[in-house]
Amino acid sequence: MNLSPALLKQYTSEQLSAREAQRLAEFIAWGPVVFQASRLMVKWGILEMLGASSDGLTRQEICEKTGLSDYAVKCLTEASLSIGTILVNPETDRFTLSKAGWFLLNDPATRVNIDFNHDVNYEGMFRLEESLLNGKPEGLRHFGPWPTVYEGLSSLPEHVQRSWFGFDHFYSDSSFPEALKVIFDQHHVRSLYDVGGNTGKWALQCVAYDPQVQVTILDLPQQIEMMRANVAGKSGADRIAGHGINLLDPQAQFPRREGGLDAIWMSQFLDCFSMDEIVAILRRAAAVMGPETRVYIMETLWDRQRFEPATLCLTMTSLYFTAIANGNSKMYNTADLEHCIQQAGMEIETIHDHLGQGHSIVVCRLA
Repeated sequence: MNLSPALLKQYTSEQLSAREAQRLAEFIAWGPVVFQASRLMVKWGILEMLGASSDGLTRQEICEKTGLSDYAVKCLTEASLSIGTILVNPETDRFTLSKAGWFLLNDPATRVNIDFNHDVNYEGMFRLEESLLNGKPEGLRHFGPWPTVYEGLSSLPEHVQRSWFGFDHFYSDSSFPEALKVIFDQHHVRSLYDVGGNTGKWALQCVAYDPQVQVTILDLPQQIEMMRANVAGKSGADRIAGHGINLLDPQAQFPRREGGLDAIWMSQFLDCFSMDEIVAILRRAAAVMGPETRVYIMETLWDRQRFEPATLCLTMTSLYFTAIANGNSKMYNTADLEHCIQQAGMEIETIHDHLGQGHSIVVCRLA
């Protein structure tokens, strides 16, 4: 296993004392309660109030500012002391924000993750055990009868869609400016397939960055309709086309482009499939490639992260794929992805690391 320096330090030797390890074990056991109590401290503005106060707030002051009962505030503040998101002055009984509470309140990634886990994952994660045993997203039945979340995405409740897209876009959007440079500043790209292009957000970035590029989005037919509605009337939309395709169907071939194809873009896409499915998709991509075509795979590979908390988020996201998304995919490491690329008849030309929120772009060509 080829781990980044931060992961090598964290994952290969014991980091905790016996007492710290015992506390972590209890933290895990009470994890669902820790999550919900902390989420409400954010939702009801208590952490924000504490952060804005110069010398903290008493329990009574929190009650007055929030309109919550003394019982509710007492339960939440006592739990939050144990969790570690707030501190108390024992002489004045005034609560203040801790460092962990500050990050819970202010770190954009953490806020996105809270919404995603509450709205998308929380109830369905109860069926993680079934999902791992059956290889199916058994937790998805909480929302509907679809085989994967992607077929049902357009039918999910609005607040769930908002949290799902908020999570998806947050991690990819931060990498877009650097990714555009990797593609357009280093290669002469005039035609690009955006595979799994979703709402067309990346396609709009491409046509805005390069006034000549033609982008074709390959995605499920219902996603293509959502994309067309999203890009309609926006600058460069006339250079964005859609091609409906079920990428899980091994008989569904990529369209051939007259005059050849310069680039195939896959952003946070291959992690939505099992390794066998990835190989099948990449083989169909290879079938429409020429010697000068490049495939750009942007993924948050968990073993290449600069900071360990990012890897924690990624390995936990794998379990979302298990229980909710499709039952058989995950956030991959470099070795897994390279194996799939080689099986599809391609080779890695170069890898660009540490883009945005921990993304890597793996550039591939025909072997």
